[in-house]
Amino acid sequence: MSDYVTYLIYVFLGINVTFNLLGSFSLHRFPDVYTRLHGATKCTTFGTIFAVLAVVTHALNQLHLTGDPKYLQMALHSLVALVALLLTNPVGAHAIAKAAHLSGYKPARAVIDAYERKLKARGEGR
Repeated sequence: MSDYVTYLIYVFLGINVTFNLLGSFSLHRFPDVYTRLHGATKCTTFGTIFAVLAVVTHALNQLHLTGDPKYLQMALHSLVALVALLLTNPVGAHAIAKAAHLSGYKPARAVIDAYERKLKARGEGR
């Protein structure tokens, strides 16, 4: 593998580790479930994008060097996993946040709770 491809992969993995660590710190430092979800979801999604970019870069480089089709399969599977993550991560975070709100957990420093107003307007509020 050429040096610049190796360095590019290391850069992608470094960005991945950095953002996943930031997501871990957000779980510890932020005051409520909503900000924790926001920090963890955004950071881990962004970090995982770069992990997949590292895998795809490695796979395409190996495909170019060896011509073995298993590397193309590895790249495609990684991209499919990335698409699945990009679709499910925000949906899961939204479901958790909605369940937390409906369970009575209020945002720590919210000035306006638009969802509470919407529920009261529909007659579903507490």
